[in-house]
Amino acid sequence: MLDMDFLCLRELLQNHRILLCFNGPISRSLIEEIGFALKNYLEADHARPSAAMDVFGAYVELTQNIRHYAASKGYGDTDSAATILVACDEDGAYLIQTGNVVDAADASPLLERIAQLAAMDPIELKHAYKTQLRRPIAHGASSGAGLGLIDIARKARRPLIATQRPLDDGKIFFSLRAIL
Repeated sequence: MLDMDFLCLRELLQNHRILLCFNGPISRSLIEEIGFALKNYLEADHARPSAAMDVFGAYVELTQNIRHYAASKGYGDTDSAATILVACDEDGAYLIQTGNVVDAADASPLLERIAQLAAMDPIELKHAYKTQLRRPIAHGASSGAGLGLIDIARKARRPLIATQRPLDDGKIFFSLRAIL
């Protein structure tokens, strides 16, 4: 077993104002339980109600996207694991960062879409949101990087940042950061 200094880990989390950190397979019930804990943390942190709703909404959207993606690919527990971090800075901004394994073929289009959203100004994001909202949804089609992601980009204080790192098995570890 891993021998680690939990006090050092605790201090690291506290020094970086990390409210929530999770790593492992994620299910619908776990998303709900972590979401409930996140709401409590935000209340204890005295977050403005609008900020708390934005953070909670982004958390739900991002974690559900990970869960749906892993299910659509038939990933097992290892590849369906999510890494989730929520932190707060001194100015009251909240960082939400998620990471998960994706097929290499899916990483580039997702990175491109996020780069497009990051380059948009608020008016362009509003237009993109309305356009996506009006777009008909084809039966059985994936809505990945759709309305929910645009909504997060609209609420973010800074442009979204996405990264990818290759894994040994030909898959990619994809990470998305939003600051709300």
